[in-house]
Amino acid sequence: MIIVMKPMAKAESIEQIKSIIEAKGLEAHISPGKEVTIIGVIGDRSKLQDQNLEIFEDVDKIVSVTESYKLANKKFHPEPSRVKVGNVIIGGDALVIMSGPCAVESKEQLLATAHAIKKAGAHILRGGAYKPRTSPYAFQGLEEEGLKYMKEAREETGLPVVCEVTSLDAIDAAVKYVDMLQIGARNMQNFYLLKEAGKSGLPVLLKRGLAATIDEWLNASEYIIAEGNPNVVLCERGIRTFETATRNTLDISAVPVIKEKSHLPIIVDPSHATGVRAYVKPLSMAAVAVGADGLMIETHPNPSMALSDGPQSLTFEQFEKLMKELTPLATLMGRKL
Repeated sequence: MIIVMKPMAKAESIEQIKSIIEAKGLEAHISPGKEVTIIGVIGDRSKLQDQNLEIFEDVDKIVSVTESYKLANKKFHPEPSRVKVGNVIIGGDALVIMSGPCAVESKEQLLATAHAIKKAGAHILRGGAYKPRTSPYAFQGLEEEGLKYMKEAREETGLPVVCEVTSLDAIDAAVKYVDMLQIGARNMQNFYLLKEAGKSGLPVLLKRGLAATIDEWLNASEYIIAEGNPNVVLCERGIRTFETATRNTLDISAVPVIKEKSHLPIIVDPSHATGVRAYVKPLSMAAVAVGADGLMIETHPNPSMALSDGPQSLTFEQFEKLMKELTPLATLMGRKL
């Protein structure tokens, strides 16, 4: 449940309610807003049955939260969250563009990509050092060597970097080199990995699972936030349906649904959603139009030679052209690019 305090509630009143909640063995999550403060209660609410909290000074009302996810819930945190990745804010006024190769293949490939996307206006460099692939015989990534290249790219360009992690060992290595951890679609419900990512202290990009409902996705984010890490960004990357024209089906409606249910920022990955280069531009436009906080777009110096996901990757020239075409739409939507 949540306790909504009256406008301009005194700090002593808020602390009094917090103390009562914690004395019952429950967790109090305080979310100060521009006008009102909300206190979220985590745990068995029946323990507060003998407390008439409604009659306490500065308490406005008590609202029951029926969803199983609490900390990710907009009822707990009405103000949209802003997540800082390096010097970039996701969830603010800017439309944040993450770009880079699906897989880090070499230092030369990554550095060339980093410089090209920065020149075009991207904000964050993405690259896969650990690649969970459908086939065990496909390229699995350079692992820590790739992470070192990502750190070098950040030092040369100033771009923050994000990389997927697939295990505790990968997290332990990645925290030394990157600014943000990514949990991929296949690991969205790897609850142990989610907890460890939450403990890392780094912001986490959480991709939607292959066939996950939005509530399952938000519950997955709860595992990260419950470890004391509120810096979670959601990424819609398509879900598996009966359709075969694209790799997945991009659920563009997920963006407004998340905005209604949660305070967490959400970005869209049209590259993995479709697996088809030609569809990246129109779906990028659609994502911006429905209110996405950013995009993740794959680029590669030579997509035809890419070791992973070449058919969906843009060339440097195509990415630069897309950035120019996105600018007026972003402005129309009240976003800076």
